[in-house]
Amino acid sequence: MHHRIAFYSDSYLPAVDGVVTSMLDFKQELERRGHKAYIFATCRLRDRKKYAAKDVFLYPGLKFRPYPQYSVALFPYYSSLKLKKLEIDTIHVQTPFTMGFNGLVAAKVGRYPLVGTFHTLVNSKSLSSYYPKNKRLRNFYSKYIWKYVKFFYRKCDMTIAPSQTIADMLQKNDIMNTAVVPNGINLRVFNERVSGRKLRKKLGIGEDDKVILHVGRLSSEKKVEILLRAAKLLSKKRRDIHLLIAGGGPAAETYKHMARKLGIAAKTTFMGMVPHEELPEVYAAGDLLCLPSTFETQGIVSLEAMAVGKPVVGANFLALAELIENGRNGEKFKPGDYEACARKIEKVLNSTDNYRKYAVSTAKNYSVARVTSRLIRVYDSMASEQAVY
Repeated sequence: MHHRIAFYSDSYLPAVDGVVTSMLDFKQELERRGHKAYIFATCRLRDRKKYAAKDVFLYPGLKFRPYPQYSVALFPYYSSLKLKKLEIDTIHVQTPFTMGFNGLVAAKVGRYPLVGTFHTLVNSKSLSSYYPKNKRLRNFYSKYIWKYVKFFYRKCDMTIAPSQTIADMLQKNDIMNTAVVPNGINLRVFNERVSGRKLRKKLGIGEDDKVILHVGRLSSEKKVEILLRAAKLLSKKRRDIHLLIAGGGPAAETYKHMARKLGIAAKTTFMGMVPHEELPEVYAAGDLLCLPSTFETQGIVSLEAMAVGKPVVGANFLALAELIENGRNGEKFKPGDYEACARKIEKVLNSTDNYRKYAVSTAKNYSVARVTSRLIRVYDSMASEQAVY
C-alpha cells in the first residue's frame, strides 16, 4: 500500500532542529519506497522563496517566544484546500502549535486519519528560560501550554513517541494511543569513515588530547555546568583533557564565564553554531560525547555520535537512560552529579576502543531505513482502521 502523507510543522529550513531533520529524512526514505510526502510549514517571509517547492508549502510566520525553534504561521488556513487535490490519505503533524493545529482541523473537517509526533517536552520548569519576561505572560505560558499540548495529542488518532520512555510518560497523562517510532540516523552521513583530524588541527587541539564533546543548543536544561565541573575535576588528575562544545543558545555566555571561573577556559573550545553538514566531522574530532541533559526525548545527538564510533556518557534519565548501556556503548551517571560524571568520563577514556563497536551497532538499529519501516506500519494500521469504518 502506497501512502500520500501531509506533514505539518511549525519548524522548517533554514532551521535544522530535530523536527526538521527527522521530517526531511522520513520524506526522502518514504519517497524512495514509492510513497509521497508533502510538507506544510511556517517560515520567515525572507526564506519563503528559497525553500518553497512543488511539494513544500510555506506560510510566513513570527517567532514563537516560548519555543524559539518554532514560529507562528499567520495565514495557514487555506492549506486544507490543497489536501483533496493532492489526494492525501494521512495527515501527520510534527508540532502542536499553529501549523499543527491547522493540520488537526484539516484532519477533522476532511476526515483524514491524524498522526501526531511528540518531539519536545513542554512541561519542564527548565523551559522557563524561554518564556517571556512579562510576569503575567510567563505564568500564562507555564500554566497552559502543557494543558494545551495534552488536549492536542488526545485529539490525534495516533501519537508517535520517539522513545519508550516518552511513550510511558504520554500514557501516564492519558494520551493512550501511542506508537514508538524513533527518529532515524542517516548512516551515509554519520559513520566511522568520517575523520576529525583536520578539525582538531584547525581548532589547535593537541594530537594526544582526549576530547570530550558536547553537541546541542546551549540552554539551561542541557545542564552543561555539570560537564564543566566534571572537566575541572578531571583536569586536576590529567593534563590531556579538552572540552569541545558545539552549539549556540541563550546560556552560551553563562557557560563561557563559568569555564573562565573554573580555570578551564584554555582547555575549552566553544565552537558556536555548527552547520548540520559539518556535524559528522565534529563528532569524529571527539573521543566521547557527554550529555548531562535531563531533557532528551530520544537523544538523537547521542545516536549520531555513536554512528561515528563515539561512546556516550549521559545522565541516567529519560531517553538517555533507555539508550545507553553501561560497559557497552557508553556510561550513565546520576543526573546532576558532576563527580559521578567525571568518573564515568575517565572510565570511558581509559578504554574507548572497547566501547566503539557497540556504539556503532546501537546506531545501526536506528537507521533511517529501519525507522521508516516502523512509520509505514503506523500508516498502514491507520488506513486499515479507516477502511473498517
